[in-house]
Amino acid sequence: MAALPAFPDTAATVLLPGPAGALEVAVDPPEADAAPRPLVAIVCHPLPTEGGTMHNKVVTMVARSLRELGATTVRFNFRGTGNSEGAFDHGDGELDDLRAVAAWVRAQRPRDTLWLAGFSFGAYVSLRAVAELQPGLVLSIAPPVSGRGWDFDAIPLPTMPWLVIQGEHDEIVDPQSVYDWLERRDAQAELVRMPDTSHFFHRKLIDLRGAIKHGVHAYLPPADG
Repeated sequence: MAALPAFPDTAATVLLPGPAGALEVAVDPPEADAAPRPLVAIVCHPLPTEGGTMHNKVVTMVARSLRELGATTVRFNFRGTGNSEGAFDHGDGELDDLRAVAAWVRAQRPRDTLWLAGFSFGAYVSLRAVAELQPGLVLSIAPPVSGRGWDFDAIPLPTMPWLVIQGEHDEIVDPQSVYDWLERRDAQAELVRMPDTSHFFHRKLIDLRGAIKHGVHAYLPPADG
């Protein structure tokens, strides 16, 4: 296997050896006016078979919101997306991709706290990784509980801080199915319901940023220095 790339200190895209070939990974440091924190957040993108990539506007807003709080963010393209090699694998291979990225982050930044975030399909993949990876916090945006065939009831629920953000006018994920799932599983999650908000947060991205920053602020590790 090819040598692992070093973790970049400035905004950069690297190719990381993955289980199905190279994975395209984008690393971004904290925003210039934010006090850096010993925190790396991995953000997973929506369904690649429907155009989802690490450049999705919800994914990039999630990452930006966390960088404004001092986090370093890592976005990556699942197998078969962008410059990542391999082919779509219905969530199973994508879970392996996330494992590979998380292992690289932890090897390169062993003293940093790891957070996992995901939007739509990315929420499904990241939730499946929680029990194994034990992140410090989980952020799930519009988890596709209904209509996609993903078995959310088989996923062990996070025991660490968990923020779920759901648009109340989501046309792809039935909002009530998300609320019912959380209640049925007795999930210990902080649920944020965003009124008049569609699946892709059209005209609501600034509100999403506010919800994220408010929801995670109490769990941030102290700033460096």
